[in-house]
Order: sequence, then C-alpha cells, then structure tokens
Amino acid sequence: MADHEKYMHIALEHAEEALERGQFPVGAVIVHRGEVLASGKRDHTLFRQGQVNEIDHAEILALRNLLAEDGGLPSDELFVYSTMEPCLMCYSTMILNGIRNIIYAYEDVMGGGTNLPLPELAPLYADMKIEIVPHVLRSESLSLFKQFFTDPENLYWKDSLLESYTLSQQL
Repeated sequence: MADHEKYMHIALEHAEEALERGQFPVGAVIVHRGEVLASGKRDHTLFRQGQVNEIDHAEILALRNLLAEDGGLPSDELFVYSTMEPCLMCYSTMILNGIRNIIYAYEDVMGGGTNLPLPELAPLYADMKIEIVPHVLRSESLSLFKQFFTDPENLYWKDSLLESYTLSQQL
C-alpha cells in the first residue's frame, strides 16, 4: 500500500494544480516499475471558452502523453493512479489500451466506471482481468473535491448527485 500512496500523492499534486486554476481536481499518473511515465490533470483551457469538454479527462490526457512517448512497454505492467474513480469513458479507454491496474482515491458515485460488469459484455471485454484498488488516500482527494464544490465560482457539476454526495462526506 505504501507504493500506492506514494504515487497517489503525485496524482494529488496534479489535482491540486488543477484546483488552483479553478479546474475539477482530478489528477492522474501512469507508473511502470516505480517510474512515473506520464501524467494528466483536468484542464478546461484545452477547449473554447464556455464549452464543456468531457473528452480531456486527466486519465485520457495521461494516456495520450504516455502513448506519445511509449517505447513499447507492456501495458499490463502499467499502473494508473487517479484522484477520482475513472468514469466509464476513461475506464474503457484504459482497458482497451491494455492497462490492467487501476488505483483511485475518491469514488465517483455519479459516473464511476470501474463497476462495469466485464464478464457480461461482448467477448472483447469478457475475459479481461482488471485489478482495481479503491480509496487510496481517499480523504485527501475528498478534501480537494469539497474545496471545489464549496467555491461559488465553480459551476461544473453544480447541483449534481456528485456535489451533494461529496459535501455530505466526512473527512
């Protein structure tokens, strides 16, 4: 667990950077044999003012950064650390790219994808064996999301299930 906490702390640093810029506090890092190979954080500056971008999530940006640099590493040896449970899009993108180890801090009660019943899906997914480790440094991540949702300037997911759930959680 100590290694999981070490890398989650790095993901949390990215999430804190995002929060400081008024962004949704999700950070992600991809690790191979103790080395951080790629990272990403939510960054709404990647799209035009006033438009919501639900493509450039932290995990997707980290994966893009990895693929831009990847020298053919075995993807099943990669570990993704995210400050929030990956959504269905991020989860399926990671597993389709061969990633089999996902560690997250805070559960996404509104859109988390890690409970997708892979054995019940089509053959491409049915035989995949994914290792998921939830709640690593959960309270640290929860603290960032509470800060985000209590800031009146932040309107992203305002009045949502995620906001009400987050604000009801104890640190």
